[in-house]
Amino acid sequence: MLRDEVSKLKNIDPDKLPKHVAIIMDGNGRWAQARGMNRTYGHRKGAEAVRPIVTELAELGIEALTLYSFSTENWTREQTEVDFLMDLYVEYLISERKTMIDNNIQFRQLGSRDGLPQNVIDEIDRTVELTKNNTGMTLSLAINYGSRAEIANAVQQIAKQIEAGELKPSQIDEALISSNLYTAGLPDPDLLIRTAGEMRLSNYLLWQISYAELYIAECCWPEFDLAELQKAFDAFANRQRKFGSVPTA
Repeated sequence: MLRDEVSKLKNIDPDKLPKHVAIIMDGNGRWAQARGMNRTYGHRKGAEAVRPIVTELAELGIEALTLYSFSTENWTREQTEVDFLMDLYVEYLISERKTMIDNNIQFRQLGSRDGLPQNVIDEIDRTVELTKNNTGMTLSLAINYGSRAEIANAVQQIAKQIEAGELKPSQIDEALISSNLYTAGLPDPDLLIRTAGEMRLSNYLLWQISYAELYIAECCWPEFDLAELQKAFDAFANRQRKFGSVPTA
């Protein structure tokens, strides 16, 4: 990454920056296999690609960054790959706490804790506790996450409130549903980035990205750097966001 590219990224008009960036970090395995390496090598290089993006967005004043790390469907992968990924999460959380603290980043996990190994849960909890008083960007890792399951869980929570007499069906609105999602308290993503040229949402933040701008990067995630982030932000800055209305002249 050239110094002038870094400088250019930080000189973007703040009014044209997204508040919440969501990323589907796709292509780790394919990137590694194309180089004659094991898929796990790609996952490790993908983890290494996270830090510069996280620190850059924190310095830019982005409010939230949400990374799709492991879906509820990923449990069907080879057990050796799943085990590697779980160990990699533990390693990442331990190694990146200082980066989060130094950059005033608050950490949270999106997704179900059911089925996660206890050591992963323990490191998630430690990281949440150590960063809970930070006031900068919120970094969310979607681990064991599926959007349909998230919405179903929100419906169950609301149904329990109705059953307990705490809520009337007529009080259910979009704000109430949002407040029962894993992302409660976060703004909806303005920009969704997916790498590896894939054109799918893959059960990711389906409620939250209703009006997000989509950007597809052709490179695989291990190759996604600040120059690629610049391209995504340039595309976002040049979009005319309508939110369903007709733009005025």
